[in-house]
Amino acid sequence: MDAAEFRRRGKEMVDYVADYLENIEERPVYPDLEPGYLRYLIPTEAPLEPESYDDIIKDVERVIMPGVTHWHSPRFFAYFPAASSYPAMLADMLCGAIGCIGFSWAASPACTELETVMLDWLGKLLQLPECFIAGTDGHGGGVIQGTASEATLVSLLAARCKGVRRVQTLHPEMSEAEILSKLVAYTSEQAHSSVERAALIGAVMMRKVPTDDQYAVREDMLKKMVEEDKLAGLIPFYFCATLGTTPSCAFDHITKLGPLCNKENMWMHIDAAYAGSAFICPEFRPLLNGVEYADSFNFNPHKWLLVNFDCSTMWVKKRTDIIGAFKMEPLYLKHENQESGLVTDYRHWQIPLGRRFRSLKIWFVLRMYGLQGLQAHIRKQVALAKEFESLVRADKRFEVCAEVVMGLVCFRLKGSDELNENLLKRINKSREIHLVPSQLSGRYVLRLAVCARTIESRHIQEAWRHITQLAFELLQEHPQ
Repeated sequence: MDAAEFRRRGKEMVDYVADYLENIEERPVYPDLEPGYLRYLIPTEAPLEPESYDDIIKDVERVIMPGVTHWHSPRFFAYFPAASSYPAMLADMLCGAIGCIGFSWAASPACTELETVMLDWLGKLLQLPECFIAGTDGHGGGVIQGTASEATLVSLLAARCKGVRRVQTLHPEMSEAEILSKLVAYTSEQAHSSVERAALIGAVMMRKVPTDDQYAVREDMLKKMVEEDKLAGLIPFYFCATLGTTPSCAFDHITKLGPLCNKENMWMHIDAAYAGSAFICPEFRPLLNGVEYADSFNFNPHKWLLVNFDCSTMWVKKRTDIIGAFKMEPLYLKHENQESGLVTDYRHWQIPLGRRFRSLKIWFVLRMYGLQGLQAHIRKQVALAKEFESLVRADKRFEVCAEVVMGLVCFRLKGSDELNENLLKRINKSREIHLVPSQLSGRYVLRLAVCARTIESRHIQEAWRHITQLAFELLQEHPQ
């Protein structure tokens, strides 16, 4: 493919993408396929001779689209949003064209410097404390990770390194292996599974803290566990707080948990993967109060801020803490400007070495939507969730299972878990809408998350009509 054909095919692809997104509602939101379907639709080996682009595009519809769960359909209500917008897609095209691997400032100065500035822009929109803003001489700063899972792992490994060094200073007779065997981390029993997975990778013990009736961790709950573990000779070193849990969008009480963590020399990381985007709205910003006590904070613009995956933004209070855990300096990665004090080499802030020019997406989206446009997007989706909540509450057969704060509604049919499992199976088998479950207070609960950028009130109303029709049929067959 030469430049001339690329121009022609590129325009065709833009049209294909625009048509796909404009007509996505007409496609079944959830595939009706058995595992292994694709293997039988394509050859068992790669082609020896080149094939035509036209044949490839035909196979996109024949092979790929039937197996796609359409996350950007206004009938997709599962998990949390996967952000998407045309400005972000255009920026991704440019990122792919530039194709730099921005592991250091020298590898592509614009890639590094735009990221630093964009994380400052975002940090200021969230009203993060000044210590998290890089500026030109700040001690903290932000970095784009691939996912919140990576941000949690990076924060835990940095905390582990810092914790080991602190204990070695106080007890030089203790070996690193002995210290590591005594380290203990904490997180909510409602925290995302990636937090526990980070502890597995980091080879440290993690304890799950019970939550209150709002599914949030309180200070007294964590304090009790920390005191018990210290008496047992363990070394508490890390707590991952969650703002907007996956099961119910609950918020840990960080204004009280933060001072406890600071007092106990425990690194506090805040995972606000989904909910963090809403903190750009003044009415939701109080939920972030207490962030001043945190050592690191993370949220995903690729969930709710119209920036396409992958773009998970993370801030640290002291960049030396994170760099100290990951810094490696082989000769082939050194460059003459790295000692200037003005340079950030992001390879020291992450697990992989390579990194894409992801800050372009943030730059395009922030400029083309503006703060007011992004706030309007968040507020509209919260209002749609409230609309769905009111429909559930008006039907005596159903119940709302957790406070609706943002764009997630947890609900269930009054009755057994089996009844609700059967309802969800019918919902997803119909392929009209797509939901996933969670468990709250030991009960099976259905989650409806407002996801697609293009969702409107009619989609909420249609989803509720569909759910209630299936519920009626189910209750006719299995009277309670």
